[in-house]
Amino acid sequence: MAPPSSPHKPRRKKSAPAASTVSHGTIVVDTKTSTQRPAFPLVAFFWPARKATSRWVTLPLILMVVGLFRWSTGLWGYSGYRSPPMHGDFEAQRHWMELTNHLPISQWYFYDLQWWGLDYPPLTAYHSWLLGKIGSHIDSAWFALHTSRGLEDPLLKVFMRATVLISEYFTYIPAAVVYVRHSAQLGGVSVWESSIALTAILMQPATMLVDHAHFQYNTVMLGFVLACMSSLLAGRVLWASVFFVAALGFKQMALYYAPAVFAYLLGVCFVPQTNLSRFLGIALITVLSFAITFAPFILGAIYGTHHDVSPPPGTKGTTPSPLIASIPFAIDTQSWYYPVLVQLSQIIHRIFPFARGLFEDKVANVWCAIHTVHKLHHYPNAKLQRLSLSATLIAILPACMTISLFPRKELLPLALSSTAWGFFLCSFQVHEKSVLLPLLPMTLLLGAQDGLSAEVRAWVGWANVIGSWTLFPLLKRDELRVPYAVLTLLWAYLLGLPPMSFSLYFGRRTERTSIGIATKVVHLVFYAAMISWHVLEAFVQPPEGKPDLWLVLNALIGAAGFGVCFLWCTWRLIDKSGVMQGYIVSVLPVEARKKKRQ
Repeated sequence: MAPPSSPHKPRRKKSAPAASTVSHGTIVVDTKTSTQRPAFPLVAFFWPARKATSRWVTLPLILMVVGLFRWSTGLWGYSGYRSPPMHGDFEAQRHWMELTNHLPISQWYFYDLQWWGLDYPPLTAYHSWLLGKIGSHIDSAWFALHTSRGLEDPLLKVFMRATVLISEYFTYIPAAVVYVRHSAQLGGVSVWESSIALTAILMQPATMLVDHAHFQYNTVMLGFVLACMSSLLAGRVLWASVFFVAALGFKQMALYYAPAVFAYLLGVCFVPQTNLSRFLGIALITVLSFAITFAPFILGAIYGTHHDVSPPPGTKGTTPSPLIASIPFAIDTQSWYYPVLVQLSQIIHRIFPFARGLFEDKVANVWCAIHTVHKLHHYPNAKLQRLSLSATLIAILPACMTISLFPRKELLPLALSSTAWGFFLCSFQVHEKSVLLPLLPMTLLLGAQDGLSAEVRAWVGWANVIGSWTLFPLLKRDELRVPYAVLTLLWAYLLGLPPMSFSLYFGRRTERTSIGIATKVVHLVFYAAMISWHVLEAFVQPPEGKPDLWLVLNALIGAAGFGVCFLWCTWRLIDKSGVMQGYIVSVLPVEARKKKRQ
């Protein structure tokens, strides 16, 4: 007697297109011999795996290789190494681990603000607390209160470098893997080509130079942003809201993406039809996520006041927060909620330092470029704030309107790139390291359909080379010239870009790999300018009275290049959305009727 058949039916696996049959710019076919060859060096490294190799074979190898490059980068110096008295970003991150482990939470944003006072959102503080706890178990002297300032213990450096790498492998790396997988499924990209794109994204030079050489934890915030984007591609808007709040809660720079994310979520709630329950769900989960993020500080302020556990300054009415002092009506300083207001206002005041000025150092944005010919520091700070706000809103408006009216998943990277470039070029208090934010979504275009084609590869590669180049003055101060040269030239070599290869611009033209003459001219002019600048900076002393000539020139060229990137991302977003085709279709019949009447 035959056994009864099971009602369970195994799920059928989706088969990805074979890399040998579906190419999006990775394979060049000889028209005479019909033989295939890699289109650029990174493809050549994956060439043996093109015959339907499982991602579970290639993925571990990719993660090991990119991890090796990250750790090797960390063997060099870091920000503030042997540079007393303030040292640099390395000391700032270490100091935050010190203060969060020795002080009550109500004092974290008040303590000794002159020595690298905490000025990032709460999730950074919690992250510092966790890492400080772990490090204190290894060596308590690393984070001893007061006495550990400026410590340059070699083992401490190893620990701090390891925390960056491990944090990245818990956030940024898995988020990038998942995003590229969703993007490949959306665009019909094979596993083989998506592995190539993933490697290019993870080998992005600017990210490695800032986090693993200079020293920061930007990839944690960027990982949350990637998780948000992955959730949006998967249609999980509530999880996307949670992850984006986490990104904002880790670094306020995630605000560069906020208008595009908000516009997209608004679009999926009201286009093509209204979905009020989705809108309310997004609003509720966003408010709850922010509440959970700030809850420990709220509870800490209340507990500290009522139990006399070192309450923060201002809760007794002696030194009110600047934001509290600016409120036009009176507040009862003896009320139960006053300590909470002081705590939250101090956090906001530290996170958004409007008093610092329009920009610091020489950063490649609009204001620094204008300041070169017309000094802006003569104007009142409040007027400059309003000016930068207006310019930023104008810059991000086209992308926000487009993604809200056409909330399509494939447009997300372009929308985030456009708004991030708008913020970087026009907003208030921009740092050179903020270039990582517009570069990330622009680099993610490599994982989309035709992302590895010559046109997209040329623009993405060019933007990343300029981004790394504008970081050179910062990296030079940290004695990081060698990692800069190795990682930037390696990226150019892997993607077949100048100065390592000019075949992308002068190779054989085909339907998928042709690059317009205007693009060639613009890119090659900037490549020539960057190479010439390096020669001048290395061998020619600036004239007397203008010691910052090369720095200013770097900022001006970079600002022009980033402006072109902004225009390209914005125009490509509008073009891909189909709004221009719709306009042409609506206009043509009108013109035809006019001619008929005539």
